Amino acid sequence: MENGSVERHGARRLWYLLLLVPFIATLWVPFYAGPDPKLGGIPFFYWYQFLWVILSAVLTAVVYFATK
Repeated sequence: MENGSVERHGARRLWYLLLLVPFIATLWVPFYAGPDPKLGGIPFFYWYQFLWVILSAVLTAVVYFATK
């Protein structure tokens, strides 16, 4: 393998680490297990998880286009 190819492969691996962020953020349940603060009457637990659904989709798209 030539050196440039190895460097590009290493850079791709760093992009894939971004996919761990939503996993860790939703895995840490004690952080978001409470009802406060409410956003539009919706308890924190629900809107925090819904926010991560959207952020996960955005991060997945970023990683996809960066490694394409």
